[in-house]
Amino acid sequence: MIYRFNIVSDEVNNFKRVIEIDSDATFFDLRNAILDSVDYTKDQMDSFFICDDDWSKRIEITLTDMGTDSDVDVYLMEDTKLSDLIEEDDQKLLYVFDYLTERAFFMEMKESIPGKYLSAPVCTKKVGKAGPQNIDIDEFTASSADVQSQGILDDEFDDNLYDEDELESEGLTDCDLDDLN
Repeated sequence: MIYRFNIVSDEVNNFKRVIEIDSDATFFDLRNAILDSVDYTKDQMDSFFICDDDWSKRIEITLTDMGTDSDVDVYLMEDTKLSDLIEEDDQKLLYVFDYLTERAFFMEMKESIPGKYLSAPVCTKKVGKAGPQNIDIDEFTASSADVQSQGILDDEFDDNLYDEDELESEGLTDCDLDDLN
């Protein structure tokens, strides 16, 4: 079976990659296909996270075992097949490629294609250029502080700007609520 992943970035508007890969390939194979498609080096620590529908991290698949004493299962990229953890279309994942700043690509497994197989992953669509692989932590902190000092986060992304129950009682639909955002 082949999995088709859509990959986007919250940093670059016109960035998209589509990767097709065999379901029996490992997360390490997927990692390398992503890094090759964006011309990043393979010498950085990174992880995949299986996410729920709200992008909350549920399961981490790491490049190397960090040796933490925990009751949580450790999934290593090299040992974990995609089919071990990805069970349905539209499964959401994060690929964190810059641990220091938590920068990541947002991924969705958009389609599974039964009865077909690939010997190696293929990037079938490349749109835009990815942002830099690493950002200086001081630069990242300063740009985050600038955004917060301008009130952008407080105003534009405030979930409390309207009372959803009040709007629903006025006969607005979910689509109308989406238009308010």
